[in-house]
Amino acid sequence: MTHHDPITWVFTMIGKLIVGLWMLLANGIGSTARALGKNARELDPAHRRDGVGLTVLAGAIVLAAMTWRDSAGAVAGVVNAAVHGVFGSLAWALPLLLGLLAWRYLRHPDQNADTGRMVIGWVALLVGVLGVIHVANGTPYPAGEGQGMDKVSQAGGMIGFLVSAPPMSILPSWVTIPLLLILSGFGVLVITATPVHRIPERLSELKHLLFERHAEPDPREPAKRRVRGAKKPAAEGGDLVKPYDTPVISEKDKRADHSPEIVPGLTEEEEPPAPEAERKPEPPQPTPAPRKVEQLVLSPQAGPYSLPDLQFLKPGTAPKPQTKANTTVVNALTSVLEQFTIDAQVIGFTRGPTVTRYEIELGPAVKVEKVTALTKNIAYAVKSADVRILSPIPGKSAIGVEIPNADKDLVALGDVLRAQVAQADHHPMIVGLGKDVEGRTIVANLAKMPHLLIAGATGAGKSVCVNGLITSILMRATPDEVRMVLVDPKRVELSVYEGIPHLITPIITNPKKAAEALEWVVGEMDRRYDDLAASGFRHVDEFNKAVRAGKLQPPPGSERVYQPYPYLLVIVDELADLMMVAPRDVEDSIVRITQLARAAGIHLVIATQRPSVDVVTGLIKANVPSRLAFAVSSLTDSRVILDQPGADKLVGQGDALFLPMGASKPIRIQNAFVSEKEIAEIVGHCKQQMKVEYRDDVAAAPVKKEIDEDIGDDLDLLIQAAELIVTTQFGSTSMLQRKLRVGFAKAGRLMDLLESRNVVGPSEGSKAREVLVKPDDLPGLLADLRGE
Repeated sequence: MTHHDPITWVFTMIGKLIVGLWMLLANGIGSTARALGKNARELDPAHRRDGVGLTVLAGAIVLAAMTWRDSAGAVAGVVNAAVHGVFGSLAWALPLLLGLLAWRYLRHPDQNADTGRMVIGWVALLVGVLGVIHVANGTPYPAGEGQGMDKVSQAGGMIGFLVSAPPMSILPSWVTIPLLLILSGFGVLVITATPVHRIPERLSELKHLLFERHAEPDPREPAKRRVRGAKKPAAEGGDLVKPYDTPVISEKDKRADHSPEIVPGLTEEEEPPAPEAERKPEPPQPTPAPRKVEQLVLSPQAGPYSLPDLQFLKPGTAPKPQTKANTTVVNALTSVLEQFTIDAQVIGFTRGPTVTRYEIELGPAVKVEKVTALTKNIAYAVKSADVRILSPIPGKSAIGVEIPNADKDLVALGDVLRAQVAQADHHPMIVGLGKDVEGRTIVANLAKMPHLLIAGATGAGKSVCVNGLITSILMRATPDEVRMVLVDPKRVELSVYEGIPHLITPIITNPKKAAEALEWVVGEMDRRYDDLAASGFRHVDEFNKAVRAGKLQPPPGSERVYQPYPYLLVIVDELADLMMVAPRDVEDSIVRITQLARAAGIHLVIATQRPSVDVVTGLIKANVPSRLAFAVSSLTDSRVILDQPGADKLVGQGDALFLPMGASKPIRIQNAFVSEKEIAEIVGHCKQQMKVEYRDDVAAAPVKKEIDEDIGDDLDLLIQAAELIVTTQFGSTSMLQRKLRVGFAKAGRLMDLLESRNVVGPSEGSKAREVLVKPDDLPGLLADLRGE
């Protein structure tokens, strides 16, 4: 070992120590950074966006403090010189642009795609303008005789120099300036989301906004302001009949807001920006409920009726346009398509309150069946059994895969009724249903359905839906506009509405009395049709308008005083209980109401948790055209209620398929939620406005009939047997077996009862019995059998 070796060893050890300390420090800093990064990723996306927005805002404030005043320090002077050197004479605008960007991040966190687009547009606009400014100042260079950075800073800065000097070296200024203006114009088009071919349309919209808007009322203005000092004409019956009319009323298409771009480079022509009330992620602030301009005074003592304030209904949760779970599902769907070598790709998705619809676009010469056959594989990949595939999505050349959200949004009835689409329509029978898969608010007009059948398993949300329908009526309609008959065989579902002034009879809980109430509704329908026929009107709305205008006079000598007919809404909360007690009477009444009652202003809502063929019979289905299906337990139940599969794939808790009259494909919606506390407050308000007045003829006790003891519980069968034998004049026990579908013993007993009442003669062996009653005497015979 030489004399240099100890020194070398010392330096070597010192070097290793320094390296070791540096690696220790680096590992510590790296671990800390990774931990902070992991925690930052676990933050709520809204907090991360707020952090970015606040950071940009702080940068804008610091930059303004350094560039908008005389530099007071070395650092500020360097920053000021650098900003002016880069941006030239427009350096003062940089803090404003950063402030605008921060406002976009903080005010519209759900529109990240729009924010990125606007940043690109502003950059293009700024670069083009700086180039024009630089050319206008003689295109100074950073170095050269008579040049320098001072003149560059006073012109377009380095950006202006870099964008204008190359074309100015080979082109004259009268060519360079238009090229730079084209670049600025492109920035304006990107900022306003205007394709070139839509420039004339946008100019027309701008002209309308500047010069013609004052002639039209603001649609966002509350209804009571628009109608102050002017009466809204009553709706005419003829106005209800429109080509291709539908009971569904929904917001405009929101796919531009809710379809994040998945594939890089894929662009879609954007629609004009929706109104602010449709694009806001947070629930809208409560606004006054729509008021009908013309309201009837119910009685001299009662005074005008005041509708409940929408503040009684609480807002729901803010909708989330995209979450981490959506990205995970997109990756899983892409992986499935790649594993099975299918030429298709996920092009986007629309996130709804309960489910998200992912859109898959097929390549050329790819069969749709290749994707639909992968239902189980997709369910396995996304870890969800409730996968529903639409092929195709209505109105789009894409396959839809609907997958439940792990983090659902709460759709509140208050948000639905506060939406612009509900505020704009003043019909008293408008009810809030909820939101669809694309996040659009869905309301429906019960008068156009004209009847609704609701079905769903226990806990699927059927009772909440019925409460939402009734609450919507209470929020929008006065008792002189809508009256209700509530049938609640369960006795507890609708008891909270007892005593509201909209009722015409106490809530009916006895199934036998419910059948009698339905018979009264049939009689009310006939009475209304008598008035319509006598006065020459085809719809009760036309009749009411003529009565209010004083154009309808009773016949001479008649003491009749015409009054407007309110809409009559009949809600049956459990059809199965009624069909168990009196199936024939209930079915006959429902069929007659649903066949004829539309023009009379009578509408029926039937709910059941047992959608079997013996409850929802073919006659009932044929005459109730609108269906609302919640989650059911089997494919058979789905086919009974919707005539197609789908309801068996729903996830429950308000997830529903709505098939309105005239539609071939159901709409998937998340039904609006209303709490018991909200219902109690609204019911209390309605009771304070007016006391309930029941109709005596609806709740009147039926006359007690004295039925012979030997008939017992066979009265219905005996009446049917008497009708068959007397009308056909053929008394045969085997005929009763076939027609009434009873056994030989029951048919023989019926024949003995009829023989004892001299309807048929004694038995003559194998021959048919002689019929002793003529068809003309049948009504009297039936009355005797009933004990009347």
